[in-house]
Amino acid sequence: MRPRIEIFQAIIAAWKAKDVDAVLSHMADDIVWHFAAGVAPPVTSKAGARKFLQRFGADIREITWRVFDSAESTDRLFVEGVDEYITTDGVRIVAPYAGVLEFRGDLVTRWRDYVDIGVVEAQKAGGPVSAHVEALVGRPALPAAVHA
Repeated sequence: MRPRIEIFQAIIAAWKAKDVDAVLSHMADDIVWHFAAGVAPPVTSKAGARKFLQRFGADIREITWRVFDSAESTDRLFVEGVDEYITTDGVRIVAPYAGVLEFRGDLVTRWRDYVDIGVVEAQKAGGPVSAHVEALVGRPALPAAVHA
């Protein structure tokens, strides 16, 4: 079995390439994905994940998603990172997050992302990225050594 962080980095690389099929290849058919845990209901199923990714990706021009730290325990991967991207309107979105992914074999079965949607909405409305967020996400990212 591959290290979970390698699988996650492969997902990130696929998303940066805007390859929805490659992202989905790392998910189980019965995936339950809380893309904004506590804020919105989860996406359930690979078909639901496809719809979400296509809708979300349609507004993104450039992706700079990074992971700062990770830890693995049995079938779980814990990550801290930043979902950073430029919208098709040229707006820079910087969203620090923490995530928990559960695996069955090499496939993600459960995924929970914890992110402050208020930070994202304020930036989408034209607000600046705060100095404390810039400092938080300015740290070095983990190496993106992907063995896809």
